Amino acid sequence: MDLGWRVERATEVTDDLAQAINRLLPQLSTRAPLVTSERLREVLEAPSSHLYLAISDTGLVGGMLTLVVFPILTGWRAWVEDVVVDREFRGEGVGRLLTEHAIEKARQLGVATVDLTSRSTRVAAHGLYESVGFVVRDTSVYRFVVEAK
Repeated sequence: MDLGWRVERATEVTDDLAQAINRLLPQLSTRAPLVTSERLREVLEAPSSHLYLAISDTGLVGGMLTLVVFPILTGWRAWVEDVVVDREFRGEGVGRLLTEHAIEKARQLGVATVDLTSRSTRVAAHGLYESVGFVVRDTSVYRFVVEAK
């Protein structure tokens, strides 16, 4: 399927948007809960979050990426999260389009660095990230799971 793709920032909660995201989320993680309208509204209204969608010329959502931009004492930073391209459209440049768009937006916002993590099994994604200029850092990622009391 040869579709033209563009990237748009999601700004409004709609049923169609929630359905598109909920079609993509299980392809990102089997543990990801489906998004509710309330959660989607929180993300879209957060000034630090930029949810980008890859949309075909026929209006189909083929992928998404969230760019989170935040200030710290040493400057502005960005983090890329929730990158997923629909299985049907992988290999068509959708991931590259989303990633390059996020990098350009970060540049426009004066961000010093853009970071992301990617599971070791996502070999194709690693190739994409490295091809647009990401480098593997010599660091460790730690996680603390905060449980509600």
